[in-house]
Amino acid sequence: MTWRPALARSVMLRHDRVRDTDLLLMPERVVVLHGAAGSVLRLCDGSREVPEITAELGERFPGAPVADQVPAFLRSLRKEGWLR
Repeated sequence: MTWRPALARSVMLRHDRVRDTDLLLMPERVVVLHGAAGSVLRLCDGSREVPEITAELGERFPGAPVADQVPAFLRSLRKEGWLR
């Protein structure tokens, strides 16, 4: 993947302090993120390509299978229309 993912215009990433979890806020919808999903999406600012995001996460989370999981995760969010 050589696309530079960014949140869609109608999507906002926020941290809920009460629940101590990250959320995607959209018109009439809230998605609760689990695990490192918020960390992944914070890197999706339109300036990095997917391999750069994957490399940075690989440094943050050594031994995690980010090379396989992160691109698939981003593709699924793109299909939902949450990433552009």
